[in-house]
Amino acid sequence: CMFTFMNAARLGVATEGVAAAEASFQGALAYAKDRLQMRSLSGVKNPEGPADAIIVHPDVRRMLLTQKSIAEGGRALIAYLAQLVDIGHASTCEEEKAAAETKLALLTPIAKAFLTELGLECTSHGVQVFGGHGFIKEWGMEQLMRDTKISCLYEGTTGIQALDLLARKILGSKGKILKPFGSEVTKFCLENADDDAMQEFIQPIMSFGGDWQKMTEKVGEKAMKNPDEIGAASVDYLMYSGYLTLAYFWAKMAKVAQDKLKDGSDDEAFYQAKIKTARFYFQRILPRANGHAACVENGADSMMALDADDFEF
Repeated sequence: CMFTFMNAARLGVATEGVAAAEASFQGALAYAKDRLQMRSLSGVKNPEGPADAIIVHPDVRRMLLTQKSIAEGGRALIAYLAQLVDIGHASTCEEEKAAAETKLALLTPIAKAFLTELGLECTSHGVQVFGGHGFIKEWGMEQLMRDTKISCLYEGTTGIQALDLLARKILGSKGKILKPFGSEVTKFCLENADDDAMQEFIQPIMSFGGDWQKMTEKVGEKAMKNPDEIGAASVDYLMYSGYLTLAYFWAKMAKVAQDKLKDGSDDEAFYQAKIKTARFYFQRILPRANGHAACVENGADSMMALDADDFEF
């Protein structure tokens, strides 16, 4: 049917956002290792050269790790969604198939809007790491940024995806659509509740997840009195959902990495990098969700207070 086709296309566009984040990260990383500028504030790192590589500077690392955490977390989410598509298409178990299709219905608008918006942000960071070099055509970083903007628009703009998520999917189902994926996340958290090494990941997921449920209930209550509350909350609600969803997948990756290290894997540096990137995501990216929650809480009043004719003043 038409909606099945559209959902498949939306997952493809979500993948475009992840691909753009990864491409921009690869270009920025290579440049940051090669470009010499200034000395590290904590001491010289390249005594044989006239300056240190810019990758030693915290702000450059902030941009690179944002790109890395979004690209790798986004890949995990896309792979998970692809598995759900396969289960929905090929499973002979009706219960398993129904659960997969419900999770897919919930997560498709989140993936499409969230991963393209964050993909666009990552391409902006890529230009910024290059500085003025990133703004010219020679390096291709500005093209990534220009080309990625369309992913936020076609197959349903971010605003349309947000309305689909909040109005049609969540409020339309009276919250029932959240249950299969929410149960999966809760199960993972409970399974790792006694793992001390996982607490820095498990506790925030449980906290943000509880707030997500409360937020959903409050928006529903407000919308019964004023339908504009749905449109006012929708994009911030979706972004909050996206940050929490990616946190879950980063926690899963951190768990795998920890288990591999316990088993004595030969790829220690690889798995340590996964854990450190997960830690960055939880400490520096996930807290953004609090700002979106505050916007949802503040409601529609300030948005709707200004008369259309008064915008020009």
